Order: sequence, then C-alpha cells, then structure tokens
Amino acid sequence: MIVSVSRRTDIPAFYSEWFYKRIEAGFVHVINPMNIKQVSKIALDPEYVDCFVFWTKDARPMTKDIDKLDKFNYYFQYTITGYGPEVEKNIKNKNEIIENFKFLSRKIGKEKMILRYDPIFLTEKYTIDYHCGAFKKLCSKLKGYTTKCVISFIDLYKKTERNTKELHIIKFDEDLIKEIAKKFVKIANEYEITIESCAEEIDLTKYGIVQGSCIDAKLVGSILGYEIDVKQDNQRKGCKCVKSVDIGQYNTCMHHCLYCYANFNYDEVKKSYELHNPNSTVLSGEIHPEAKITDRKMDRLKPLIKKDIEVIPNANQIKLF
Repeated sequence: MIVSVSRRTDIPAFYSEWFYKRIEAGFVHVINPMNIKQVSKIALDPEYVDCFVFWTKDARPMTKDIDKLDKFNYYFQYTITGYGPEVEKNIKNKNEIIENFKFLSRKIGKEKMILRYDPIFLTEKYTIDYHCGAFKKLCSKLKGYTTKCVISFIDLYKKTERNTKELHIIKFDEDLIKEIAKKFVKIANEYEITIESCAEEIDLTKYGIVQGSCIDAKLVGSILGYEIDVKQDNQRKGCKCVKSVDIGQYNTCMHHCLYCYANFNYDEVKKSYELHNPNSTVLSGEIHPEAKITDRKMDRLKPLIKKDIEVIPNANQIKLF
C-alpha cells in the first residue's frame, strides 16, 4: 500500500517525533474525519508499506532522524512558494528550507524530491511578474536537485475565500492561467525542470505542462523496480492520483497559510496542536470511548507487467558519509 503523510497536515514539520514512534510501533490509528466513532488501524510496517509519500513545507524536524526510514521506500512532495509572512504566517526561513531540500536530494536522489509551487494566486502584490521572478530564483537554487515541479492554481472554497479575504485575490480566467503556464515552462526549461499540473481541468499540454499525479504510480513503480497495478483514487475533480491511505488529521497544521484547505480556522488548529501527544496512537486528541476500531487491511502492490524499467535506488542504498 501507499501511505500518504499527509494531505491533511504537515507531519514532517510538526509531528515527526510522533510519526517515528508510530513506525517503531508498526501501526497508527486514524480517526475518520466525517465520523469520530470510526477509527482505522493502519499497519506501518515495511511488510505492508510499499511507499510513503511525504507532503511538507519544512522537513527539517524529520531530517535529523531520516535514517529511521532506511527500511522503507519514500519520496517527498515539498512545497516552496514565493509568498511572504502575511500569507504563510508561520513558515520559517525559506533559505534554510531550500538547503534542507538540497540535503534530502543528495541523500535520497533528485527524482524523489518533487518541488511544489502551489497554490498560485494573484493579488495587487503577487502579480504574474512577481511569481515569475520568485519561481526563477527558486529554480536557480534547486537546479540539479529536482527534476519535476508541480503547480496548481488556487481553488477558492468557501473557507479558503473567507480566510484569504484580506488578500483581495484576483479571480483567474483561462487567459491568465495560460499566460502563467507559458512563462513558468520557459523558466523551468532553463533549469532542466519539467512542470506538471495538479488537479487542473484546463489543458495545458500545448505549453509543455501535463496533468500530473501527486501519488504517482509511475514514480512509485520506478522506486520499487516494477510497474504497479493500482487504481486511480479520484480525490477531487481533475485529480490523477492513485489510491493511498492518508494518516493525517485536519485542523492540525501549524504553518497558518491563509489559503489552506485542510484547516477550518487557526483557533481550532491551536486547540488540536495542544491535544497532540507524541506517544499517542492518534495524531491529536483521543479515540472516542464508543469508537469502533477496524483493521484496514491493505495488500502490497502487485506488479502490472514484469519488464525492465529504470529503477530509482532505495534510500538505504545511498549514504552521504
């Protein structure tokens, strides 16, 4: 099975101690976000986990103990944007975060380090020219440390629209999206980086951007050494990800990015963070006394076709020292 760590929160940044304790224990409990009385027990043992997919904006807290992942396959979806602290209110020093990205790239290989520049939105300050300048600077620093960048354009859900009201975001039309796409591809090509889109319905292939999948069967297959037989997940419209199990919890990410879709509001996040116990089997809070705990049995991924493919080395095959 593929384990997502996590679309719902930044576990590497804020909960890495808890995560390492959970893989040591070999399992985690995940509370159903729609029904707190339904809890899944997910195995986190190398016998069951084919690949971890880590989502983060700052993996430094996880990095110091990264060798604890030597028995696992994994890759990172690592988000770095050009926004300032009025948008991403609790993101730390981005130059240090870029250095962390580079460190991990040297450690596990550039193919396993996916850069994300998302979500893209426009304001009076964050113009197309601003984004192009920020993206060019970022690509120049990460040349040779990644092969792929994922971009997406902001979806203004009701809570996102409410939380970003002070930014006065300009609503996109197709022409604006296509203009950004063309300019970003030109910049990325200069630094030997390809661009894929995330859950975008607009066809940008003529500009050199294909619809990507963040939980990527092709990449996982390359890491494992064979093509995998796994179904599409359909997380949301336009999403091309394949099936995975997410072990995160909503309303727990402390980055306080105004555009975040996974947090209802920051007061709820702070409460959840205070309820976090690194020794607990759940990320935040406690299991409801009337909850039904179900073993979620997930089989190892099976080869689709036995054939030679380019194999990305396992993390434990690459040592820095």
